Amino acid sequence: MNFRKGKGREDPEINLIPFIDVLLVIVIFLMVTTSYSKFTALQITLPTADADKAMTQPQEINVAVNPQGQYAVNNVQVSSKDAASLALDLKNAVQADGQSKADPVVIINADAMATHQTVINVLEAARLAGFDKITFAAQTSGHK
Repeated sequence: MNFRKGKGREDPEINLIPFIDVLLVIVIFLMVTTSYSKFTALQITLPTADADKAMTQPQEINVAVNPQGQYAVNNVQVSSKDAASLALDLKNAVQADGQSKADPVVIINADAMATHQTVINVLEAARLAGFDKITFAAQTSGHK
């Protein structure tokens, strides 16, 4: 038997700091490696429409702009240089087509070297003529 006198018996201690460090490393590892993705593969049934397709296509007005600033409406060269006279040419092209479609689509075919102002003139002419459906034609880089 060991009968020591002196200091009393020390209580055993558990050092929690290394334990907390290990737990923090595990939590950080789990946060980094967990993917937070949402389930997007939902099984849904989309509604269907049984309506007939539109039988009539909108009337198209093709406006071509070359690098020299000249315009052609539906492949007919016009002498317009400003938006007001080009608007008259656009209206005449609709009337010359003979179709009474309410809102034609203006398709702008501008050359890559055409100035910005000539294209803006076409947009302004379409606005003056009352045509609000406008689109630009482009070609892919493979076709030159």
